[in-house]
Amino acid sequence: MARVQVSGRQVQIADTATILDAVLAAGGDVPTLCHDERLTPRGSCRVCLVRADNSVVAACTTPVRDGMTVYPDDAQARSAARGALELIVSELPPRALDIPAQRSELVRVCERLDVRGGEFSGAVHERGIDDSHPYLTLDRDLCIACGRCVAMCAEVQGTFALELSGRGFDTVVTAGNGGPWVESPCVSCGGCVDSCPTGALFESRCGDREFTETTTTTCGYCGVGCALDVHTDAAGIVSVTPTHGAPVNRGHACVKGRFAHGFVSSGDRLTRPLIRSAGRGTPLREASWAEALALTARELTRIRDAHGGTAIGMICSARATNEENYLAQKVARTVLGTNNIDNCSRLCHAPTAAGLTASFGYAGGTNSLDDLDRADCILVAGANPTEAHPVVGSRIVHQVNAGAALIVIDPRRTELAEMADVHLRGTPGSNVAVFNGLARVLLDDGFVDRAYLETRTGGLAELLEVLRDYAPDQVAALAGIPAESLIEAARLLGRAERPVIVYGLGITEHAHGTDGVRTLANLALLRGAVGTPGCCGVLPLRGQNNVQGASDMGALPDVLPGYQKVTDPEVRQRFAAVWGGAPVPPRPGLRIPAMFGAALDGDLRALYVIGEDLVTSDPDANHVRAALAACDFVVSQDVFLSRTAELADVVLPAAAFLEKDGTFVNFERRFQRVRPALAPPGEVRTDFAILHGLADAMGADLGCPAPADAMAECAALTPVFGGISHPRLDATGPLQWPCPSSDHPGTPVLYLEGFATPDGRAQLAARPYLPPGEQPDTEYPFVLVTGRRLMHYNTGSMTRRTANMDLLGAETLDLAPSDAAALDVAAGDRVEIRSRRGRMILTARPTDEVAPGQVFTAFHFPQAPTNELTSSRTDEVTDCPEYKVTAVALRPVPR
Repeated sequence: MARVQVSGRQVQIADTATILDAVLAAGGDVPTLCHDERLTPRGSCRVCLVRADNSVVAACTTPVRDGMTVYPDDAQARSAARGALELIVSELPPRALDIPAQRSELVRVCERLDVRGGEFSGAVHERGIDDSHPYLTLDRDLCIACGRCVAMCAEVQGTFALELSGRGFDTVVTAGNGGPWVESPCVSCGGCVDSCPTGALFESRCGDREFTETTTTTCGYCGVGCALDVHTDAAGIVSVTPTHGAPVNRGHACVKGRFAHGFVSSGDRLTRPLIRSAGRGTPLREASWAEALALTARELTRIRDAHGGTAIGMICSARATNEENYLAQKVARTVLGTNNIDNCSRLCHAPTAAGLTASFGYAGGTNSLDDLDRADCILVAGANPTEAHPVVGSRIVHQVNAGAALIVIDPRRTELAEMADVHLRGTPGSNVAVFNGLARVLLDDGFVDRAYLETRTGGLAELLEVLRDYAPDQVAALAGIPAESLIEAARLLGRAERPVIVYGLGITEHAHGTDGVRTLANLALLRGAVGTPGCCGVLPLRGQNNVQGASDMGALPDVLPGYQKVTDPEVRQRFAAVWGGAPVPPRPGLRIPAMFGAALDGDLRALYVIGEDLVTSDPDANHVRAALAACDFVVSQDVFLSRTAELADVVLPAAAFLEKDGTFVNFERRFQRVRPALAPPGEVRTDFAILHGLADAMGADLGCPAPADAMAECAALTPVFGGISHPRLDATGPLQWPCPSSDHPGTPVLYLEGFATPDGRAQLAARPYLPPGEQPDTEYPFVLVTGRRLMHYNTGSMTRRTANMDLLGAETLDLAPSDAAALDVAAGDRVEIRSRRGRMILTARPTDEVAPGQVFTAFHFPQAPTNELTSSRTDEVTDCPEYKVTAVALRPVPR
């Protein structure tokens, strides 16, 4: 540590700190123009000049030393800084200082140093404006070549799409090869706009609007949990920027969180309830809330009283807050009398919950994302984070560029696969064989922690027996990967001191997804990398914003909040006592696929759907439609009139995440606050308010009048969340569960003191490879793999109502160039894709990202109803659908 005197005040600071750090630590401030705390200091503008001892130096780049004396307000330094600023301004057009100070650091610094634009004639460069991009505009004449945007793209985003070109005062930022910005490799994260100090890069759609209020909330897109600052005026959202210093995203965002907020003001939002009062086959009509809730209450009461609570199902949402999911499962169990409640984690990460619980004890990732910064080897399995979880993807790219080894296990050649030291491109459905093969090499080559295995795990003998059948040559035959590559990957993992495993839906969405999670967890245990100080553990990348939280809150058929089993009588009694005495049903309810089957069998007669478009997102869409049609009564509670809502008897207009109060839990078990930046439009209500209205209409008192009350009640009933509350989160920031008491700091790293299993030991899983549920044959010779595109999200209901459509306006079918040639298909041709369940037509995109015999597409667009095709097979443990392996046939559509 260094002791530094700043304007007479002594501060102690790390000896690696800069003078600027010391001044800020002392409560002072220094004008800066090229500095951004997210970036490596540049020292190019010379506006931050101060006197340090007897020298005038740049505060942002000069390191401190013990005993240094700093004078931030020294007259000579201030005069020199003013001169540097005057030189910068002299090369800018006068309008550079006409920009509102709120949007220009340059204007604010000029005001502070008393530099006025009228003192200069202003340069005439006329380098032009690039407004080709739908979200950002480059005014080249305002560029001062500070390099901040270039550094943001390189150091934070990791895309390297920007550079400075030209010489002297003609130096300016360019994207890609200097052509239109929209045609460059830019991924539209907005980091360059956020960092630009002059307004040379600005958000096109803001115009001259100035915000009057800023609300910090949590992003409602993927499961990373980025903190966002929502800037609003009387008319609505002006802009959204990433929160600087936030623990997860550190002032970074992606195109969705940063720009795709326009859906909240879309003209086709639901703003009043809709009912089908004359029965099926008649059109929906607008109704009052009183009429819609009365009809819903009457029908649900009729069905419950006539057929029992088991005749009703409720499907909750990962887009809803924790408090709304908590209230929903409380309504299901105490008002409707059923455990038939589930959420969309059933479709993506149910195998994660089952697999990690069986292996380690808790249904969540073992570590914080921050631990990735220490990793010397990163294994990415079945995930494409640069598109599906871009902020995490950027963190991985940064760490790899810093020297970490990278192993990618994925049938597609993703961006990270291109960077990887080893890319194991196994056939879809071969995960368990690959993971067993890696485990076999780790053991054979002595890359395991024997002491850790003996003292902290069980099941090694059984695992060794299974692994006898997974020598590299055997795995090569099963998975279609070179044995040498498998050995190389295992040795990279084995030599690492701080390995981390990151995985996604390419592991879970299989007929043997839970086995995939467990055999992947084996690798971390063999290396002793879970529950060990300094190690990085296992991080499952959750798909939607609150998939973790929806399950944490008990929106599942077999557990109450905190994964407390409904079959435990003591647990049920404890909840019933607080919930007003209504008994909690003792038998586990139906999962989502079973609900559809029960509806077709006549046993499930009502379905209440919150925030999910089942017809678009669930597999075998025709089966889903038939199940909905078989129900006597269907309610859809959503932001827009989805394909599911079009089949409902009652449609209730719900608020979006930017209009809600509550919390989300991200993929690393972190509770974060969600705050309303806007009032809901029209007669829209939050899911929380709608559930209260339904309970009231059914004569039930839910208690918990506000979201904070619901969180408090949940915490009182759930030991692992006992220390979580809205006031505490507001006061101290995010907390990671387990957090059992109000004085507990939360648990960033799990299992340091033992695993949460019955015997305190992690359990190695001896699981053999089993083939996928559906395999190609002569009639259906190709394998369809589904996933996401960077510019869109899930069913596209939010992103398709924004300018993201200008960046990606339609879906394609990605296929290998050799397959395209064999089919006589060129880029842009139409291709019919047919499975055993349905068919659709897409535009071909030949690419080597896809292996021969495989095709890839997403499900973001209604014109691409991908889930009309997908397999109805599910994971044998959790019923998670096998989205990643569907046998299909291709046929060119005549030109």
